[in-house]
Amino acid sequence: MRKIFVSEMQGKEEIESVFLVKIFNTMEDKSGKKYFNIILTDNSGDLESRLWNYSAEIEKNIVKGSFVRVRGKVNFYQGRRQFILSQIEKLNSQDINEDDFLMKAYEDPEVMYKKLLAIVDSLKDVYIRDLLRIIITDGEIARRLKTWQAGKTIHHAYKSGLIEHILSCTELAMTLSRHYRVNENYVVAGCILHDLCKIYELTDGVNVDYTEEGKLVGHLVKGLEIVDRFSYKIKNFPHYTKMHIKHILLSHHGEYEYGSPKIPQTSEAYLVHLIDLMDSKMGSMDIIRKTDSNTGHWSSFIKHLDRIVYKSELPFYPEYVPDEHHQDEKTDHSSHSQVPLKKGAPTTEPKTSLGKMLGSIKID
Repeated sequence: MRKIFVSEMQGKEEIESVFLVKIFNTMEDKSGKKYFNIILTDNSGDLESRLWNYSAEIEKNIVKGSFVRVRGKVNFYQGRRQFILSQIEKLNSQDINEDDFLMKAYEDPEVMYKKLLAIVDSLKDVYIRDLLRIIITDGEIARRLKTWQAGKTIHHAYKSGLIEHILSCTELAMTLSRHYRVNENYVVAGCILHDLCKIYELTDGVNVDYTEEGKLVGHLVKGLEIVDRFSYKIKNFPHYTKMHIKHILLSHHGEYEYGSPKIPQTSEAYLVHLIDLMDSKMGSMDIIRKTDSNTGHWSSFIKHLDRIVYKSELPFYPEYVPDEHHQDEKTDHSSHSQVPLKKGAPTTEPKTSLGKMLGSIKID
Protein backbone atom coordinates (compact mmCIF):
# COMPACT_ATOMS: atom_id res chain seq x y z
CA MET A 1 0.00 0.00 0.00
CA ARG A 2 1.43 3.36 -1.04
CA LYS A 3 1.74 5.91 1.75
CA ILE A 4 -0.62 8.82 1.12
CA PHE A 5 0.55 12.01 2.81
CA VAL A 6 -1.64 14.61 4.48
CA SER A 7 -0.57 17.22 1.94
CA GLU A 8 -1.87 15.02 -0.90
CA MET A 9 -5.34 14.50 0.52
CA GLN A 10 -8.22 16.24 -1.24
CA GLY A 11 -11.93 16.42 -0.48
CA LYS A 12 -14.54 13.74 -1.14
CA GLU A 13 -12.11 10.88 -1.73
CA GLU A 14 -11.81 7.52 0.00
CA ILE A 15 -8.39 7.13 1.62
CA GLU A 16 -6.50 4.23 3.15
CA SER A 17 -3.06 4.97 4.55
CA VAL A 18 -0.78 4.91 7.59
CA PHE A 19 -0.41 7.82 10.02
CA LEU A 20 0.97 8.68 13.43
CA VAL A 21 -1.57 9.53 16.15
CA LYS A 22 -0.71 12.98 17.49
CA ILE A 23 -3.83 13.43 19.64
CA PHE A 24 -6.42 10.83 20.66
CA ASN A 25 -9.37 11.85 22.83
CA THR A 26 -12.70 10.25 23.68
CA MET A 27 -15.47 12.86 23.45
CA GLU A 28 -19.23 13.03 23.99
CA ASP A 29 -21.76 14.77 21.76
CA LYS A 30 -24.78 16.69 23.08
CA SER A 31 -26.80 13.50 23.40
CA GLY A 32 -24.07 11.79 25.43
CA LYS A 33 -22.93 9.50 22.61
CA LYS A 34 -19.18 8.82 22.65
CA TYR A 35 -16.87 9.35 19.69
CA PHE A 36 -13.13 9.76 19.04
CA ASN A 37 -11.46 13.09 18.25
CA ILE A 38 -8.11 12.30 16.61
CA ILE A 39 -5.28 14.32 15.08
CA LEU A 40 -3.33 12.23 12.57
CA THR A 41 0.03 13.41 11.34
CA ASP A 42 2.96 12.68 9.01
CA ASN A 43 5.92 14.69 7.79
CA SER A 44 3.70 16.91 5.62
CA GLY A 45 1.27 18.13 8.29
CA ASP A 46 -1.61 17.36 10.64
CA LEU A 47 -5.13 16.18 9.82
CA GLU A 48 -8.16 16.66 12.06
CA SER A 49 -10.07 13.35 12.17
CA ARG A 50 -13.22 11.86 13.69
CA LEU A 51 -14.33 8.30 14.35
CA TRP A 52 -18.00 8.43 15.23
CA ASN A 53 -18.41 4.74 16.12
CA TYR A 54 -17.15 4.35 19.68
CA SER A 55 -15.35 1.13 20.61
CA ALA A 56 -13.95 0.26 24.02
CA GLU A 57 -11.29 -1.89 22.34
CA ILE A 58 -10.11 1.03 20.20
CA GLU A 59 -10.07 3.30 23.24
CA LYS A 60 -7.88 0.77 25.07
CA ASN A 61 -5.41 -0.01 22.28
CA ILE A 62 -4.81 3.30 20.53
CA VAL A 63 -2.99 6.12 22.29
CA LYS A 64 -0.98 9.17 21.40
CA GLY A 65 2.12 8.01 19.54
CA SER A 66 0.51 4.94 17.97
CA PHE A 67 1.05 4.18 14.31
CA VAL A 68 -2.27 3.34 12.70
CA ARG A 69 -3.69 2.21 9.39
CA VAL A 70 -6.93 4.06 8.74
CA ARG A 71 -9.66 4.12 6.13
CA GLY A 72 -12.07 6.97 5.61
CA LYS A 73 -13.20 9.91 3.52
CA VAL A 74 -11.92 13.48 3.50
CA ASN A 75 -14.65 16.03 4.16
CA PHE A 76 -14.78 19.76 4.69
CA TYR A 77 -16.19 21.26 7.89
CA GLN A 78 -16.24 25.02 8.45
CA GLY A 79 -13.59 25.47 5.75
CA ARG A 80 -11.21 22.84 7.19
CA ARG A 81 -10.31 19.40 5.99
CA GLN A 82 -11.67 16.70 8.26
CA PHE A 83 -11.00 12.99 7.88
CA ILE A 84 -14.07 10.92 8.76
CA LEU A 85 -12.80 7.45 9.66
CA SER A 86 -14.60 4.19 9.09
CA GLN A 87 -11.74 1.94 10.26
CA ILE A 88 -8.64 2.29 12.44
CA GLU A 89 -6.04 -0.37 13.22
CA LYS A 90 -2.91 -0.13 15.35
CA LEU A 91 0.37 -1.14 13.66
CA ASN A 92 3.72 -2.37 14.92
CA SER A 93 6.21 0.51 14.83
CA GLN A 94 8.92 -1.88 13.59
CA ASP A 95 7.13 -2.03 10.24
CA ILE A 96 7.14 1.75 9.85
CA ASN A 97 9.55 4.07 8.07
CA GLU A 98 9.81 6.83 10.67
CA ASP A 99 11.10 9.33 8.09
CA ASP A 100 7.56 9.41 6.65
CA PHE A 101 6.28 10.79 9.96
CA LEU A 102 9.00 13.19 11.03
CA MET A 103 9.02 16.72 9.69
CA LYS A 104 12.58 17.82 9.00
CA ALA A 105 14.55 21.03 8.67
CA TYR A 106 14.98 22.31 5.13
CA GLU A 107 18.77 22.14 5.16
CA ASP A 108 21.01 19.17 5.87
CA PRO A 109 22.07 19.27 9.57
CA GLU A 110 25.71 18.54 8.74
CA VAL A 111 25.79 21.58 6.45
CA MET A 112 24.18 23.74 9.14
CA TYR A 113 26.66 22.48 11.73
CA LYS A 114 29.64 23.43 9.52
CA LYS A 115 28.17 26.91 9.01
CA LEU A 116 27.81 27.30 12.77
CA LEU A 117 31.43 26.27 13.36
CA ALA A 118 32.61 28.75 10.73
CA ILE A 119 30.84 31.60 12.51
CA VAL A 120 32.35 30.56 15.85
CA ASP A 121 35.83 30.47 14.33
CA SER A 122 35.36 34.01 12.97
CA LEU A 123 34.82 35.55 16.43
CA LYS A 124 37.48 37.95 17.71
CA ASP A 125 37.09 37.32 21.46
CA VAL A 126 39.40 34.38 22.07
CA TYR A 127 37.72 33.23 25.29
CA ILE A 128 34.19 33.28 23.89
CA ARG A 129 35.38 31.63 20.67
CA ASP A 130 37.15 28.84 22.57
CA LEU A 131 34.18 28.32 24.90
CA LEU A 132 31.69 27.98 22.07
CA ARG A 133 33.93 25.67 20.08
CA ILE A 134 34.57 23.19 22.89
CA ILE A 135 30.88 23.14 23.75
CA ILE A 136 29.48 22.48 20.28
CA THR A 137 32.26 20.05 19.32
CA ASP A 138 31.63 17.89 22.38
CA GLY A 139 30.64 14.50 20.94
CA GLU A 140 27.30 14.03 22.68
CA ILE A 141 26.26 17.68 22.37
CA ALA A 142 27.10 17.74 18.65
CA ARG A 143 25.16 14.51 18.01
CA ARG A 144 22.05 15.77 19.73
CA LEU A 145 22.30 19.29 18.34
CA LYS A 146 22.09 17.97 14.78
CA THR A 147 18.86 16.02 15.32
CA TRP A 148 16.86 17.57 18.20
CA GLN A 149 13.71 19.64 17.90
CA ALA A 150 13.68 23.16 19.36
CA GLY A 151 10.23 22.69 20.88
CA LYS A 152 7.66 20.03 21.63
CA THR A 153 4.81 21.30 19.45
CA ILE A 154 5.26 24.90 18.26
CA HIS A 155 8.79 26.31 18.16
CA HIS A 156 10.78 24.67 15.30
CA ALA A 157 9.14 21.42 16.39
CA TYR A 158 10.63 19.07 13.81
CA LYS A 159 13.78 17.00 13.34
CA SER A 160 16.92 19.19 13.30
CA GLY A 161 14.73 22.18 14.15
CA LEU A 162 17.04 23.12 17.02
CA ILE A 163 20.17 23.59 14.92
CA GLU A 164 18.10 25.33 12.24
CA HIS A 165 16.84 27.82 14.84
CA ILE A 166 20.26 28.29 16.44
CA LEU A 167 21.99 28.83 13.09
CA SER A 168 19.30 31.26 11.92
CA CYS A 169 19.61 33.26 15.15
CA THR A 170 23.41 33.23 14.92
CA GLU A 171 23.41 34.49 11.33
CA LEU A 172 21.05 37.28 12.40
CA ALA A 173 23.38 38.01 15.32
CA MET A 174 26.30 38.70 12.97
CA THR A 175 24.29 41.14 10.86
CA LEU A 176 22.30 42.90 13.59
CA SER A 177 25.22 43.27 16.03
CA ARG A 178 27.12 45.26 13.44
CA HIS A 179 24.04 47.26 12.51
CA TYR A 180 23.38 48.25 16.14
CA ARG A 181 27.08 48.51 17.04
CA VAL A 182 27.02 46.04 19.92
CA ASN A 183 29.51 43.31 20.82
CA GLU A 184 28.81 40.50 18.36
CA ASN A 185 30.85 37.97 20.36
CA TYR A 186 28.29 38.02 23.18
CA VAL A 187 25.29 38.11 20.87
CA VAL A 188 26.59 35.10 18.94
CA ALA A 189 27.30 33.29 22.23
CA GLY A 190 23.75 33.99 23.39
CA CYS A 191 22.21 32.84 20.13
CA ILE A 192 24.15 29.58 20.15
CA LEU A 193 23.69 28.78 23.83
CA HIS A 194 20.22 30.15 24.65
CA ASP A 195 18.32 27.01 23.54
CA LEU A 196 21.19 24.54 23.30
CA CYS A 197 20.11 22.69 26.43
CA LYS A 198 16.81 21.74 24.81
CA ILE A 199 18.90 18.63 24.03
CA TYR A 200 18.50 17.76 27.73
CA GLU A 201 15.03 19.26 28.21
CA LEU A 202 13.34 17.27 25.42
CA THR A 203 13.43 13.70 24.16
CA ASP A 204 13.98 12.92 20.48
CA GLY A 205 12.27 10.63 17.99
CA VAL A 206 8.66 10.50 16.85
CA ASN A 207 7.02 11.26 20.21
CA VAL A 208 8.87 14.23 21.66
CA ASP A 209 8.16 14.99 25.32
CA TYR A 210 9.82 16.67 28.28
CA THR A 211 12.49 14.71 30.13
CA GLU A 212 12.65 14.49 33.92
CA GLU A 213 15.50 17.01 33.80
CA GLY A 214 13.44 19.24 31.54
CA LYS A 215 10.52 19.21 33.96
CA LEU A 216 12.61 19.66 37.09
CA VAL A 217 15.45 21.92 35.91
CA GLY A 218 14.80 23.30 32.40
CA HIS A 219 17.05 24.56 29.63
CA LEU A 220 17.75 28.01 31.16
CA VAL A 221 19.35 26.65 34.34
CA LYS A 222 20.98 23.79 32.45
CA GLY A 223 22.56 26.37 30.14
CA LEU A 224 24.33 27.96 33.10
CA GLU A 225 25.64 24.56 34.13
CA ILE A 226 27.07 24.01 30.64
CA VAL A 227 28.81 27.40 30.69
CA ASP A 228 30.39 26.62 34.08
CA ARG A 229 31.35 23.08 33.11
CA PHE A 230 33.19 24.03 29.91
CA SER A 231 34.61 27.42 30.94
CA TYR A 232 36.54 25.67 33.72
CA LYS A 233 38.46 23.84 30.98
CA ILE A 234 39.81 27.16 29.64
CA LYS A 235 42.72 28.62 31.61
CA ASN A 236 42.06 32.02 33.16
CA PHE A 237 38.55 32.31 31.69
CA PRO A 238 37.44 35.84 32.71
CA HIS A 239 34.83 35.99 35.47
CA TYR A 240 32.97 38.99 34.01
CA THR A 241 32.80 37.43 30.55
CA LYS A 242 31.13 34.39 32.05
CA MET A 243 28.78 36.55 34.12
CA HIS A 244 27.53 38.48 31.07
CA ILE A 245 27.03 35.28 29.06
CA LYS A 246 24.99 33.87 31.95
CA HIS A 247 22.90 37.04 32.09
CA ILE A 248 22.09 36.67 28.39
CA LEU A 249 20.98 33.07 28.91
CA LEU A 250 18.90 33.89 32.00
CA SER A 251 17.12 36.80 30.30
CA HIS A 252 16.52 35.53 26.77
CA HIS A 253 12.79 34.96 27.35
CA GLY A 254 12.59 38.71 27.76
CA GLU A 255 9.86 39.24 30.37
CA TYR A 256 9.11 37.83 33.80
CA GLU A 257 5.64 36.69 32.66
CA TYR A 258 7.28 34.54 29.98
CA GLY A 259 9.29 32.61 32.56
CA SER A 260 12.42 34.74 32.41
CA PRO A 261 14.31 34.82 35.76
CA LYS A 262 15.88 38.09 34.63
CA ILE A 263 14.94 40.72 32.07
CA PRO A 264 17.63 41.83 29.57
CA GLN A 265 19.77 44.59 31.07
CA THR A 266 22.49 44.90 28.42
CA SER A 267 22.12 45.76 24.74
CA GLU A 268 23.56 42.38 23.84
CA ALA A 269 21.10 40.49 26.04
CA TYR A 270 18.15 42.47 24.68
CA LEU A 271 19.21 41.82 21.09
CA VAL A 272 19.48 38.06 21.76
CA HIS A 273 15.93 38.11 23.17
CA LEU A 274 14.58 39.98 20.14
CA ILE A 275 16.39 37.70 17.67
CA ASP A 276 15.08 34.58 19.43
CA LEU A 277 11.54 35.97 19.50
CA MET A 278 11.62 37.00 15.85
CA ASP A 279 13.03 33.70 14.60
CA SER A 280 10.59 31.58 16.60
CA LYS A 281 7.57 33.59 15.40
CA MET A 282 8.68 33.62 11.77
CA GLY A 283 9.31 29.89 12.00
CA SER A 284 5.74 29.44 13.22
CA MET A 285 4.40 31.53 10.32
CA ASP A 286 6.32 29.37 7.86
CA ILE A 287 4.94 26.11 9.27
CA ILE A 288 1.38 27.48 9.31
CA ARG A 289 1.58 28.45 5.64
CA LYS A 290 2.79 24.98 4.74
CA THR A 291 0.63 22.75 6.95
CA ASP A 292 -2.62 24.53 7.88
CA SER A 293 -5.61 22.49 6.70
CA ASN A 294 -7.99 25.39 6.02
CA THR A 295 -8.98 25.90 2.40
CA GLY A 296 -8.40 29.24 0.73
CA HIS A 297 -6.02 32.04 1.63
CA TRP A 298 -6.56 32.09 5.41
CA SER A 299 -5.48 29.74 8.17
CA SER A 300 -7.67 28.62 11.01
CA PHE A 301 -7.29 30.62 14.24
CA ILE A 302 -3.77 30.10 15.60
CA LYS A 303 -4.02 30.23 19.38
CA HIS A 304 -0.34 30.74 20.21
CA LEU A 305 -0.15 33.67 17.77
CA ASP A 306 -3.65 34.97 18.65
CA ARG A 307 -4.58 35.51 14.98
CA ILE A 308 -5.46 33.99 11.66
CA VAL A 309 -2.69 33.98 9.04
CA TYR A 310 -2.80 34.83 5.34
CA LYS A 311 -1.15 31.78 3.74
CA SER A 312 -0.85 32.66 0.04
CA GLU A 313 2.03 34.37 -1.72
CA LEU A 314 1.68 38.14 -1.92
CA PRO A 315 1.22 39.77 -5.36
CA PHE A 316 4.52 40.28 -7.14
CA TYR A 317 5.10 42.32 -10.32
CA PRO A 318 8.53 42.05 -11.95
CA GLU A 319 7.07 43.94 -14.93
CA TYR A 320 4.48 46.70 -15.36
CA VAL A 321 0.93 45.49 -16.00
CA PRO A 322 -0.44 46.51 -19.45
CA ASP A 323 -3.21 49.13 -19.39
CA GLU A 324 -5.72 46.76 -20.99
CA HIS A 325 -5.29 44.37 -18.03
CA HIS A 326 -6.46 47.08 -15.64
CA GLN A 327 -9.42 47.79 -17.90
CA ASP A 328 -10.36 44.09 -17.81
CA GLU A 329 -10.17 44.10 -13.99
CA LYS A 330 -12.62 47.01 -13.76
CA THR A 331 -15.25 45.08 -15.70
CA ASP A 332 -14.62 41.61 -14.29
CA HIS A 333 -16.25 41.16 -10.87
CA SER A 334 -16.10 37.35 -10.70
CA SER A 335 -14.85 35.83 -7.47
CA HIS A 336 -11.16 34.94 -7.57
CA SER A 337 -9.79 31.48 -7.00
CA GLN A 338 -6.58 30.60 -5.24
CA VAL A 339 -3.81 30.15 -7.81
CA PRO A 340 -0.26 29.26 -6.75
CA LEU A 341 2.12 32.06 -7.71
CA LYS A 342 5.37 31.23 -9.43
CA LYS A 343 8.28 33.21 -8.14
CA GLY A 344 9.57 35.61 -10.75
CA ALA A 345 6.41 35.42 -12.87
CA PRO A 346 3.79 38.18 -13.29
CA THR A 347 0.68 37.76 -11.22
CA THR A 348 -2.73 39.35 -11.00
CA GLU A 349 -4.34 40.96 -8.00
CA PRO A 350 -7.24 39.25 -6.23
CA LYS A 351 -10.46 40.58 -7.76
CA THR A 352 -12.10 40.71 -4.33
CA SER A 353 -10.69 43.48 -2.18
CA LEU A 354 -8.96 42.58 1.06
CA GLY A 355 -11.41 44.82 2.90
CA LYS A 356 -14.38 42.82 1.62
CA MET A 357 -12.75 39.52 2.55
CA LEU A 358 -11.94 40.69 6.07
CA GLY A 359 -15.40 42.12 6.47
CA SER A 360 -16.92 38.67 6.14
CA ILE A 361 -14.72 37.13 8.83
CA LYS A 362 -15.96 37.02 12.41
CA ILE A 363 -13.58 36.18 15.26
CA ASP A 364 -15.04 35.62 18.72
